[in-house]
Amino acid sequence: MKKIVLGILAIGLLIFGCKSSSSNDKTKTVNITFESKSGSKVKGTGTFTEKKGEVTFIASFTGLKPGVHAIHIHEKSDCSAADATSTGGHWNPTFKKHGRWTDAEHHKGDMDNFYANTDGNATVLFKTDEWCVGCGDETKDILGKAVIVHEKGDDYTTQPTGNAGARLACSAIIK
Repeated sequence: MKKIVLGILAIGLLIFGCKSSSSNDKTKTVNITFESKSGSKVKGTGTFTEKKGEVTFIASFTGLKPGVHAIHIHEKSDCSAADATSTGGHWNPTFKKHGRWTDAEHHKGDMDNFYANTDGNATVLFKTDEWCVGCGDETKDILGKAVIVHEKGDDYTTQPTGNAGARLACSAIIK
């Protein structure tokens, strides 16, 4: 009798173990397309991919002025305004000060500045375990937000915006 019970228990643990690891290995992806705002010619595409508890964001842009630019996640997935102000402010569900991602205080929507080359092209790559794709945790879930590309670089000091200038491109983060 002991062997049968232990055998059933072992099978149950094996099945449970398989289900747990397979759900953690599931990849979630959201592709986005940026539209020009504030009279700019900036266009782009991006992808958020969540795998094993980490979200990777990669995006490519054209039509930028050469130099440094800021990129942030904003509160609302509404890019309808000509200047993209319909997206609201930076996404900040934990009510922290604006700052560099590596600072103790930063908005969840803060990301590092990026550089456009002399042709106005740029690629952004950002990874974090502080975001999720569709997990339902309002302090981590990026769905229902928007990504904004700004005219200038973020100074990481000015509250609450980083003094990054006009909103040049916008994309909602929706499935």
